[in-house]
Amino acid sequence: MRTTRDASANDVHARDAYVERALAAMKADPARRWTVTSLARAAGLSRAPFARRFRRATGTAPLRWLAEHRIGLAGDRLVEGELALAAIAAEVGYRSEFALSKAFKRILGVAPTVYRRRALASVGVAPAFRAAA
Repeated sequence: MRTTRDASANDVHARDAYVERALAAMKADPARRWTVTSLARAAGLSRAPFARRFRRATGTAPLRWLAEHRIGLAGDRLVEGELALAAIAAEVGYRSEFALSKAFKRILGVAPTVYRRRALASVGVAPAFRAAA
């Protein structure tokens, strides 16, 4: 799952080296327990100026961007194979499959297992496994 915001933000944030550093850090280590302060530190700014620059460059708050990025990664992993939801949650930065499911539903509007089933059905693949709920 890649959002249109992700594509359009690439053009804008490429002109802001501070935002680019923060995005690179989140992409390199999405499972890290990021805070706005730690992202600002990675970017080389203090918290408030970083948050303003990030929002101006991407159209969203830093932690919202991170949540959407993580859900995109989780969606990719759900469709790629048979990895259990708990393993995907840990891989993309959620403490539990419940936390991932809650974020997934909030951002995409469906449960991860429903997303996996629909994605596989849309390409005509019947899963040879039972989706972990």
